[in-house]
Amino acid sequence: MFGTSIHWTTFFYLLIDVFLLLFALIQSSRNRYSNLTRYLVLAGLFVLYNLTGGFLPFDGFPGPFILQYIITYGVALTMGIYLFHYIYREYDIHFLNVHLTISNLSIYATLCFFGLYLLPYYFTKSIDIARVCFTVPVSLICLYFLWAFYKRISKPKNPNKFVLRRNKLSLLSVSCMVLLPILTVIGDYQWLTFTIVNTSFYAITAIEIDRYLYFLEHKKEMSALLNYYNTERNKEITPKFFNRGLTGREIEIAMSVLDKRSYKEIGEEYFIAEKTASKHASNIFKKTGVKNRKEFLKRFGKTKK
Repeated sequence: MFGTSIHWTTFFYLLIDVFLLLFALIQSSRNRYSNLTRYLVLAGLFVLYNLTGGFLPFDGFPGPFILQYIITYGVALTMGIYLFHYIYREYDIHFLNVHLTISNLSIYATLCFFGLYLLPYYFTKSIDIARVCFTVPVSLICLYFLWAFYKRISKPKNPNKFVLRRNKLSLLSVSCMVLLPILTVIGDYQWLTFTIVNTSFYAITAIEIDRYLYFLEHKKEMSALLNYYNTERNKEITPKFFNRGLTGREIEIAMSVLDKRSYKEIGEEYFIAEKTASKHASNIFKKTGVKNRKEFLKRFGKTKK
């Protein structure tokens, strides 16, 4: 299309991603929804991935030919690492194990790119050889990450339907992204590669939509807390209040606290440590002007008629 190598499916996904980015940007500015910041960055990276991966390489590009591959691979690596960071933040994961911190993943990707892509290309002048040298070890690292993540979320304790849906969508997202280096080494099949990779982003989008609907579904259970924000900030009782005070994860924790669940139960439900659940609760208490859990339940919990 347009005299370039872009496939019509890639261009179609580009349009969808641009629409989602603009829609999220409008919602963010309208609602001041700070939790959309990570989503906006991720959406922007997927737009860049579709642009660079779809339109490059082409003969009229200024500079050496390898520069186009440096750009496309650089964008793809940044996108993949940021999606893993997104998943880490979603589950309050600091690291799956000592080898799979975000900083280590970034180091692995950088070393593989320079040592196993650019160096082989420098000596062989072959894109195909450089691609194989680079993507095989990266694929192994990604598969290891997928295994560690699956192991982390595969045995939920006391999960609700929202958590189960999020687990399935997160696993789908990570699986699709892990397939990127494998698809790259197979060959240049844009319709297949970009369909699978963009599915990773759409799974994240589904998580955000499901979270929003989950909050709305439980709005009545949090009527006292919502009324507090309505009174204190003179805002309508809408999802606008989330960014004005509590984050998305804190809203989830708040609902569990109002359900009178222990921090251990909350941690098991959301795959976080009991200490992390307690820390979230402390932040919630500070933001809602109460001293402790007992006062929070007394002020915002269900009142018996």
